[in-house]
Amino acid sequence: MNIAIVGTGYVGLVTGVCFAEFGLHVTAVDKDEERIDRLAKGEVLIYEPQLGEMLRRNLEQGRIQFTTDAARAIRESLVVFIAVGTPSREDGSVDLRYVEEVARTVARNLNGYKVIATKSTVPVGTGRIIQRIIHEENEGGPRGVFDIASNPEFLREGSAIEDFLRPNRVVIGADNPQAVAILQDLYRPLYLIDIPFVITTIETAELIKYASNSFLATKITFMNEMANLCEVLGVDIHAVAKAMGLDQRIGSKFLHPGPGFGGSCFPKDTWALVNIARDHGCRARVVETVIEVNEQQRLRMVQKIIGALGASSDPGSLKGITIGMLGLAFKPNTDDIRQSPSLAIISELQRLGARVQAFDPAAMEQARRVLSEVDYRTDAYSAAEGADVLVLATEWNQFRNLNLEKVKGLMRRPILVDLRNVYEPERVRMLGFTYCGVGR
Repeated sequence: MNIAIVGTGYVGLVTGVCFAEFGLHVTAVDKDEERIDRLAKGEVLIYEPQLGEMLRRNLEQGRIQFTTDAARAIRESLVVFIAVGTPSREDGSVDLRYVEEVARTVARNLNGYKVIATKSTVPVGTGRIIQRIIHEENEGGPRGVFDIASNPEFLREGSAIEDFLRPNRVVIGADNPQAVAILQDLYRPLYLIDIPFVITTIETAELIKYASNSFLATKITFMNEMANLCEVLGVDIHAVAKAMGLDQRIGSKFLHPGPGFGGSCFPKDTWALVNIARDHGCRARVVETVIEVNEQQRLRMVQKIIGALGASSDPGSLKGITIGMLGLAFKPNTDDIRQSPSLAIISELQRLGARVQAFDPAAMEQARRVLSEVDYRTDAYSAAEGADVLVLATEWNQFRNLNLEKVKGLMRRPILVDLRNVYEPERVRMLGFTYCGVGR
């Protein structure tokens, strides 16, 4: 079966490569000629474990190709996946211009029955918008030669390949059983490992993605509030989280406190859900509060760093202070800095006069584009050199077992602010550090 993936960003590239791994013939489309040329040579433009190896294997075996010719890709495919960007507008609503552009391109190139499926995260009702655009653009042409479907992705950055090949579930929303059957056929290898399939309406499938991400963001935010309460009460958040996680109604995932959530999904999707609710005369009050608390959590981390230094929050109060920052990506195993708590914290520390030197195993090239005044270092120890405080902001595995005695010897003042609770406080303090965690 031939399928087209329009958009070769994170979702589109992972989706295309994984479908090729399933044995399908995939044509991935993008307007960016340089991007297409590099991908066609097997160059992966994002940091994602296993992706490069899998891309090159499927290129060699002829199951995936890259092109800027969207018209040809659409005409030669039975299924067209829309995986273009859906950025947020200033008010938090979703900008659908790229989705609508793809819909118009599809309309001009309908040459037989096709399933048009959205992979991009889109507001409820987007499938109907695509359907209307195709009908309008194809006026006078044959009707009933396409079906619209929603097939949302649930890919975690850093483990996206595993999530696609062994998902918790596959969601398919469509009106026509024929479209459902075709999409199910694409995922046939997953039936062998008994992956649950949720077959529903287009609108329900569109909402499932927003509801899922907003609920996970809520769990993170709740645990951050509990961590803040633990600090006041002298309670260990880890013991609280462990006991909560043993309750099967709650589960152990997403119960780790920290500097707040970031990335390309949770911030954008929570804002989008709030706007979807408002547009339909409702309010998602819990999600509104999650957004507010998450912003406050980042500022609270700044106050934690200031407090560890014995400084104030006044502008210029950190002049002459050097801060070592470990981690720039919003999470480990990715180079994604979008909405990263680390970058927000750095910006505020710089506003207060601090000099920041930082290291991240994958995200420094991305960070340089938005934070040019940071001194980017070659490794964790270099980031600690001469620092008044070392801040662990992203829990990369290579930061979990640092030689702390060496770190102490490199620093001007032995202060460790551990925003991910990677280290045991007593062990660190025994080595002569001032230690500050989250909820401990």
